Amino acid sequence: MNLDQNSWVESVKNSKKSIVIDVRTIEEFCEGFIEDAIHLNIYDSESFMNGINKLNTNDHIHVYCRSGSRSSQACEIMKQLGLQNVYNLKGGILDWTGKIIKNN
Repeated sequence: MNLDQNSWVESVKNSKKSIVIDVRTIEEFCEGFIEDAIHLNIYDSESFMNGINKLNTNDHIHVYCRSGSRSSQACEIMKQLGLQNVYNLKGGILDWTGKIIKNN
């Protein structure tokens, strides 16, 4: 499900078992990421699938990328694998106006 930033943030806050996943490349992730995000690069298919397979079907998974395209693809993969509570951040980190953690 595609959510705008406000709805996505509310879902993260209100979900009992919420997980935030950044599916960008390591270079993009190191430029800055949303707080508490787990990095699972969708382009590294083996690592990505290993990370997805560790998730629980009861988890509420909140996914983002740079613009929302890769994270939308990631959400579809997760749904095909039986994960039901999957939420894509529409507009990705480019449209994000919240706090961004910088790796120094």
